[in-house]
Amino acid sequence: MSTRSSKSIRIRQITRNFQEESGTSAVEFALLSPIFILLLLGMVAYGIYFGAANSIQQIAADAARTAIAGLNQTERQTLVASFVTNNAGGYPFVDASKLTYQANDSTADGSQFVVSIQYDARNLPIWNLFPGIAMPGNTIKRQSTIRVGGI
Repeated sequence: MSTRSSKSIRIRQITRNFQEESGTSAVEFALLSPIFILLLLGMVAYGIYFGAANSIQQIAADAARTAIAGLNQTERQTLVASFVTNNAGGYPFVDASKLTYQANDSTADGSQFVVSIQYDARNLPIWNLFPGIAMPGNTIKRQSTIRVGGI
């Protein structure tokens, strides 16, 4: 057998192998793409939820830092209310109309001031993505505490 005919036979075998396997990548894609898309959407949805939780914590911390300028509990509560009203809508993934907050002294001597924020997170896309599995709570609750009156 000549080398030329053996090369042509080898090329035909390689070509035949490619022709026989041409549909496997489409089948693999059809099997794996729903799982990949589900994982991708899950990461995005949970990322939005964690981003909202982080924003709520940041609002509580910023409101508490704002309240430190108040001389008494009433003035601190007014500062917190003003901060939340004016600034909460600027945080990522937060709808300011779904926020509730409390701001009070936490001890009898008034040495600590606590800002608690609750956010109704039912409008986030995570709840529509996985209706059948365990999910985090619909309400995100965070708080921040500051010392009043110096060191």
